Amino acid sequence: MFIITNDDGINAEGIKALKEIITEDKVIIAPDRALSGCGHQVTTKEGITVTETKPQEYAISGTPADCVRLGISKIFPSATWVLSGINAGGNLGSDIHISGTVAAVREAAIHGLGAIAISHVIKYPQPINWDIAKKLSKKVLKKLLNKDLPKGCFWNVNLPPLDYVSNPDIVFCSPSIDPLPLNFKQEGNQYFYRGEYWQRKRTIDTDVDVCFSGNIAVSLISINGNSTHN
Repeated sequence: MFIITNDDGINAEGIKALKEIITEDKVIIAPDRALSGCGHQVTTKEGITVTETKPQEYAISGTPADCVRLGISKIFPSATWVLSGINAGGNLGSDIHISGTVAAVREAAIHGLGAIAISHVIKYPQPINWDIAKKLSKKVLKKLLNKDLPKGCFWNVNLPPLDYVSNPDIVFCSPSIDPLPLNFKQEGNQYFYRGEYWQRKRTIDTDVDVCFSGNIAVSLISINGNSTHN
């Protein structure tokens, strides 16, 4: 029993791809708009609009964490797993603290459900090939859904940008604790973030190094934000 969500919005290509590879009972519960980088924000002071756009698909006026809260309490309480993604962009290392994709599965883990976040690192100008993303996600889900998941933990998965001839390994690793590179472009009194994602420090054996080396990085994360042995 799966709830599928994301932070890119219900019409994003990534959630469509994830929906296609899950054949078991499932429901799509996702934000009605893109909310990338919203973190673990929740809605408590105003109503959340729920619109059934298709059978078993619901657009929510709230955040990814709201989607999980509504899903497990009202819309699909029989769910045993929450899958979030496939995010268009990486969620490596410190990204997990700002990512709405990851917040959704953290919320699920808090409530005792199995939870997996899947993100796809982008190397511009190379676009995401969603056929490859589906193939790799199916491969990693087959492994993780049959692997013991400790209470209070979730899996964070990052797919590398690859071509059809590549055959990446699934590598279990710790998330990087190195910061994102900071750079801002100033225009008048406004500053625009211009940090280069691929200039991140590649500390050996971390998820950044694994994924930037062309493999699938899988980290076991506890709800208190720490990595754990896997």
